[in-house]
Amino acid sequence: MSFIRRRKLTKNQTRQIHKNQDQIIDDGSLATGVVVSHFGKQLAVQITALPTKTNDAPSQSTHAKSVKDDESGENSENAANEQGEPIQKPLAIGDVWRCHARTNLPMLAAGDVVQFSVDMVAGTGLIEVLKPRRTLITRPDRYHKVKPVAANADVLVIVFAPLPKPAVNLIDRYLLVARTFDVKPLLVLNKADLLAEHQDVVQIFQEYQELGEKYGFEILATSGVSGQGVDELQARIDGKLAIFAGQSGVGKSSLINRLLPHAEQATNEISVGSQLGQHTTTTSRLLAYDDGNLEAGGIIDTPGIREYGVWHLPADEVLAGFDELNALAGECQFRDCSHAPNAKGCALWQAAQAGQVLPRRIESLLELMAEAGTQDKAVK
Repeated sequence: MSFIRRRKLTKNQTRQIHKNQDQIIDDGSLATGVVVSHFGKQLAVQITALPTKTNDAPSQSTHAKSVKDDESGENSENAANEQGEPIQKPLAIGDVWRCHARTNLPMLAAGDVVQFSVDMVAGTGLIEVLKPRRTLITRPDRYHKVKPVAANADVLVIVFAPLPKPAVNLIDRYLLVARTFDVKPLLVLNKADLLAEHQDVVQIFQEYQELGEKYGFEILATSGVSGQGVDELQARIDGKLAIFAGQSGVGKSSLINRLLPHAEQATNEISVGSQLGQHTTTTSRLLAYDDGNLEAGGIIDTPGIREYGVWHLPADEVLAGFDELNALAGECQFRDCSHAPNAKGCALWQAAQAGQVLPRRIESLLELMAEAGTQDKAVK
């Protein structure tokens, strides 16, 4: 049995492909939309602007099949008439189309703005153009490849709760992510109705509150059960594209259901045995505030992950993600200070002993810097 191997492109061929992509001109026949989710190798794209030019070829005068029709099983509009001819369904703003992407495009993510051609017969689209991104959050996967998580996000909503017990190092990781990718962080302590039983979490809330007041981020207390703080959270993200992240089980889906009742996100209870959350979201999804107007913003819900790898970041970028520690690093006695607890003349630990910075923040920094320096960055 013989195997067909994919031909490896030369640098010149790769460069030419990207050049061709850059030269693609929209002649008015392309629809514009936003990637809202993935379906295996296909992407769900919601139309935000219709083509201005109509192709009168037979392939454009048949029917379209939207993702919404597929999911609901209601395909009556797409059925053939008695003569066996497909019934035409015109394109409409708000329709969701399943699309493939051209191979010369980079990996796409929820929130990406794209332009695509439509095949009215097959009921699918082909993404031709990726519009410039304002922001792009990425993370390494299990194969040590960097993959996009969300595009064009304005706010990273970092959700934690009394249960499961807050992983402060994960919160620090997400704060680093927000700083690295130039997205505004917003900390949300959910399940605030449980705070009376968890005074240690009250202290964590206050510590991040003081940190946020100094370095320009906010922290809110909410409850998906009572509705406490939900209106305030809505006001903070209104008109913006927000990505929700945090440990599994902290109530992200419950909060989203409060903010967007039509989202109908699945929720799971905390595991009684482990006190850990159970995953409910399996792929990043963009949930619009207004399905007819994606420019009004929305929420990108990401799969629950308990650790965000940072091997792809240089150590100086990790340090830059800890504002209060980065400001002190230049005051260490030695330029190559390791910032270890026993390091001579370390300004970070001297500040911790004086009560000026939190020791656990230094510990988070050391953990992340060690992680960033132990992986093979040559792996692509």
